Amino acid sequence: MAIEQATRPEAASAVVPSRGRLTPVGASDVEITGGFWADRQAVNAATTIDHCLTWMERLGWIANFDRTAAGAGPDRDGREFADSEIYKLLEAMAWELGRAHDDDLERAYDALVARVAAAQQPDGYLGTRFGSPGQPARYSDLEWGHELYCAGHLIQAAVARLRTAGRDALVETALRVADHVYEEFGPDGRQAVDGHPVIEPALVELARATGEQRYLELAKLFVDRRGHGTLDGGEIGLAYFSDDVPVRDSDVLRGHAVRALYLAAGAVDVAIESGDDELLDAVRTQWDTTVARRTYLTGGMGSRHEGESFGDDFELPSDRAYSETCAGVGSVMLSWRLLLSESDAKYADLIERTLFNVVATGPDSRGDAFFYVNPLERTVLGVEADPDHPSERAASSQRASWFAVSCCPTNIARTIASLSAYVATVDESGLQLHQFAPARIRTALPGGESVALTVATGYPYDGTVEVTVDEAPAREWTLSLRVPSWARGAATVDAVDATTTIEGGYARVSGALPAGSRVTLRLPLEPRVTVPDARIDATRGSIAVESGPLVYAAETLADDPVQLERVRVARDAAPMRGDADTITLPVALDTRPDDAWPYGQADEDRAEPAGQTELQLIPYHRWAERGPSRMRVWLPLA
Repeated sequence: MAIEQATRPEAASAVVPSRGRLTPVGASDVEITGGFWADRQAVNAATTIDHCLTWMERLGWIANFDRTAAGAGPDRDGREFADSEIYKLLEAMAWELGRAHDDDLERAYDALVARVAAAQQPDGYLGTRFGSPGQPARYSDLEWGHELYCAGHLIQAAVARLRTAGRDALVETALRVADHVYEEFGPDGRQAVDGHPVIEPALVELARATGEQRYLELAKLFVDRRGHGTLDGGEIGLAYFSDDVPVRDSDVLRGHAVRALYLAAGAVDVAIESGDDELLDAVRTQWDTTVARRTYLTGGMGSRHEGESFGDDFELPSDRAYSETCAGVGSVMLSWRLLLSESDAKYADLIERTLFNVVATGPDSRGDAFFYVNPLERTVLGVEADPDHPSERAASSQRASWFAVSCCPTNIARTIASLSAYVATVDESGLQLHQFAPARIRTALPGGESVALTVATGYPYDGTVEVTVDEAPAREWTLSLRVPSWARGAATVDAVDATTTIEGGYARVSGALPAGSRVTLRLPLEPRVTVPDARIDATRGSIAVESGPLVYAAETLADDPVQLERVRVARDAAPMRGDADTITLPVALDTRPDDAWPYGQADEDRAEPAGQTELQLIPYHRWAERGPSRMRVWLPLA
């Protein structure tokens, strides 16, 4: 599908394509003023960023740069990719400073950048795991070394800083790294790829931000080289590295979920900038197939603990769901790029589902403990993680303060800090609102006309979204509000003296819409029962409950008399709204004796469920906040 060409102003956004149907409204033009996401941005700024900095200082990951700068020997702390966590934290700091400047954070950012930059080698190479005295040679372990992966995250941090504050020491450091990587891996260099993609989207964005086309050329080389077996798959296999099938020949995402999603995001970027419609079509097909067959109700991706990978089609176990938080971030990255290219609401729908049910689930309400994996069922009481020691990534069934592999906390920090950039877009016709939060938006349409809006809503617990036009073009224009797929056919729009149509997943309000105009979208938030595709073995014969974008879960603590494994739901059970964010569901309890043989003949007189009670359901993102618990999203039918 051809992408429309447009003249695009640079935006304070992680993704600013030169072509596409929609132009992102940057984070600097959108202020989330209250509600669900403003609360999380405040916690991220006040707690999470400093929490990450404290842990990485404590464990010596930041000191690795000091040792490298001093020319020290092979001693080093943390995993081979620990540098990337410092870079993701710098990206979070850059977005946060662009969102709400803070002098203390600025000083912490400057000090951290200085320590990182001091470790850079004269030829631009920057890394603390390879190349120093007594360490392995540079690029001697492309499968597991993560050198280009780390470089990619450094570049993404630099792009965030460039777009929010301009060139500084971090940007200069990243440019030297990018030039070094081009010399090493460009057309005349090593014909190889890194075991973990992410440098691909990073290089494209650097090319967009600087105008230097060599970076785009290199990103295209990395995407085209992938899938030809240049890496050693060993026992884990080439699919783990997304190196078994070329990107343009694949029809579904597979292998390591985060790797696959980051690579797909980079492939979209390359396709957009290169005008490669074949490549774009391939990734679009991969998204469609993956969402239809390999995605959890929460939006989570990656069903296998082995290899942190996608499973086969409809292999979506609840209790063994991996659904890594970082895969949720990767899914948002990919869907946002496809949304900008196509203006299809299905991409914004998945972003919303993933943000509310994976990204928001990762951190606790305090912002200092995190999930690495996000199962949809916990059959035994969770185990508290030791708050003073890093946890194994999947060992704790409660949120942990830190992990030996701590990619998720810093990924959450940078995503929440930049969240304003995922709210709205513009095109020649007007402005599109994709995500709902109380906000002030002030931006320009591609023709230069100013537009400003105030959004008032209690979403996701209240379905009314009221938009007031504060400043408008003198001509007729269109305000488009996404109507989520679960609300189609039931959403209503009120707008005076304007024409309203609901099509393609958007309510489009067109007309003069002068300053003072008010448009109100009403979405139904009645609790609804969701049934799974019968091809998903793990959830056949079960139901789940949703309300708006939120997936709900049943949770019981140690002293709760209700045993979740005994809960059965009648086929006609009607969930009812409790207080603002809870739902009650009438259920029966199976009274079969614990010591009875659990199998029998179909015509045997089996014990029927009895003991009617009401089960309280909470938003899935809130589970495990009250201490060790059992939890289920999918509940079996009676």
